Amino acid sequence: MKLLLTSAGIKSPSVENALVDLLGKPISEASALCVPTAAYAMAGGPGSAYRLITGRSVMTLCELGWKSLGVLELTALPSIGEENWVPLLGETDALLVGGGDALYLCHWMRRSGLADLMPSLHETVYVGASAGSMVLTPDIGRDFVESYNWQPPTGDNSTLGVLDFSIFPHLDHVNLPENTMAEAEKWAVGLAGPAYAIDDDTALKVTGDTVEVVSDGHWRHFPGRRAAWG
Repeated sequence: MKLLLTSAGIKSPSVENALVDLLGKPISEASALCVPTAAYAMAGGPGSAYRLITGRSVMTLCELGWKSLGVLELTALPSIGEENWVPLLGETDALLVGGGDALYLCHWMRRSGLADLMPSLHETVYVGASAGSMVLTPDIGRDFVESYNWQPPTGDNSTLGVLDFSIFPHLDHVNLPENTMAEAEKWAVGLAGPAYAIDDDTALKVTGDTVEVVSDGHWRHFPGRRAAWG
């Protein structure tokens, strides 16, 4: 998959241009599926999911003017036949994965079978926002784990590990006073690998092994202890 990893969706012209580049066509000519699942494990989750789908969320994903838009609810997938959703997924240009609880999202990406299918979706653009981006990392960091109410039944706090770096979203957000650069630095110290702290006007554009920072805001890269030891 081609990845566009954000804090809060498509919030700036540069990030929107990066999305169009990955799609290879205008947004108005592209199809999308929205994944609201991560929201349900948070306070007010059903309302957050509704706002995401209807384009009224603080995360800008569904209101971009897609040619077609559907909802892929991961919690429903184990109870229906794959023929009802797998072909549609393969034909969709973009997968819009919203925020909430990254561990809950990871659990349902695995249980639904979506995580297993992702490597085969070569032309699909995965657009993550907040937890939707963090779920692809190897480690979200202890601070984020402790902020969640939901815990995996296995007690395993790992995420999918599609990426080899972690993500600290919503850097210096006015409504999240704890998300300062100083807190991001403390968070990064607890990680074994590299990481990025990004604000809502920044995205990480990932194609193959190449990571490009696209930003109209501010961000920081932390090389990680592995790099220091190497």
